[in-house]
Amino acid sequence: MGSHTIAAGPSPGATAGLLSALALVIAAALVFAKLAQRLRQPVVVGEIVAGVVLGPSVLGLLPGDLVDVFFPPDVRPFLQVLSQLGLVLFMFGVGYQFDASHVRHHGLRITAVSLSSVALPFALGAGLAVLLAPWFERSQMKTDGVLAPALFLGAAMSITAFPVLARIIGERGLQKDRVGAIAVACAAIQDVLAWVILAVVVALANSTGHWPLVRMALASVALLAGLVWLVRPALVWALAPARPWSGALVTHALLVVGLLLSAWATEAIGLHAVFGAFAFGAVAPRAEVDAGAPEVPERIEQASLLLLPVFFVVTGLSVNLGGLGGHGALILLAVLVVACAGKFLGAAGAAGLTGATGQEATVLGVLMNARGLTELVILNVGLGLGVLDGQLFTAMVTMAIVTTVMTGPLLDRFHKQARPATRQSEPVDQNRDDRRPLVTSPDEAL
Repeated sequence: MGSHTIAAGPSPGATAGLLSALALVIAAALVFAKLAQRLRQPVVVGEIVAGVVLGPSVLGLLPGDLVDVFFPPDVRPFLQVLSQLGLVLFMFGVGYQFDASHVRHHGLRITAVSLSSVALPFALGAGLAVLLAPWFERSQMKTDGVLAPALFLGAAMSITAFPVLARIIGERGLQKDRVGAIAVACAAIQDVLAWVILAVVVALANSTGHWPLVRMALASVALLAGLVWLVRPALVWALAPARPWSGALVTHALLVVGLLLSAWATEAIGLHAVFGAFAFGAVAPRAEVDAGAPEVPERIEQASLLLLPVFFVVTGLSVNLGGLGGHGALILLAVLVVACAGKFLGAAGAAGLTGATGQEATVLGVLMNARGLTELVILNVGLGLGVLDGQLFTAMVTMAIVTTVMTGPLLDRFHKQARPATRQSEPVDQNRDDRRPLVTSPDEAL
């Protein structure tokens, strides 16, 4: 008679530690999110800062080794799993809210601004990686050469956080303003380009030769084709309101199972799970879902919002501002200068060359510099791949926070009409989350 072994779950101590850690994470996220709102910053900024504060950068400076007390080593793997689940659910929401109209029928200015504000930061970021290569802590990295870090840093510098940017534009009533519509369209196009670049970087970092890279590329194309030509039509048929089984329960199950399987598929072929979750969200038939069970995407989003603070804490545990040292401080300064200059000059320069006014060009440069949560997603991918060391990771996370925080005040400075909407007919919901994308067609204002 064969014996069966049942895998042991977490110990009672680990379970208690996980529950207390989750309570602390959620409470800290709430406090800092409310503080961010009072400072007219997106909620996500407060939650990112909460993650850094609970890490070695702040909490670790207090006596008693509080980081290990609140987040003991046997609890951290479970926090990592929860953070990845929250990330996958969030990326499904980003894909689901993505509107293809942003990348259709766009004019010369949108094309020029999008390409320029990706190409220039990418080139500057890759060049910076080459210059910083002698300072890399190779023991913390899984790659020996400079190609993968250079490509990754270029891709990370190219990011504009589409959800956070759209929320900032919505808060300041710029949805119908030409510069706001152009910024939303450009951010959407840039996200597509940056994710494509990142997929190439991931494939290069994970492959051990030409054939594994080709196989990974073919598998990725096959997966995307299957999602578009097989999965989407099947979902359209299954989720049609006329079906006898239609309803919230079936819709919820199909979407959650689909996004998890898509995330698993991209992880299995050597890419990151976020690609599959985003792709499944993008192909999910919104018309059928909204007609039959419009509350289901909201439920998935709420689940991701509960778990995303865990992602920020897991990120914060790898950020140590106090450990930067002299080289780290120079790296941080270089990262900030390259990130801001690349985005601003790329966007503002292209806008000016295509006929935008000085104010429009400046505002576009400011808006394209917002990075936020999307940047943290990419940085965690890079840390997992081993193409970043601790100093560069800390510098890039700090850059993501700084560039997001500075967007609102600079927008108020250079665009006098950009003030939070307070009209009685359109009250501002202070509890609405800043990470939900605002879908606005650029053609309305162009």
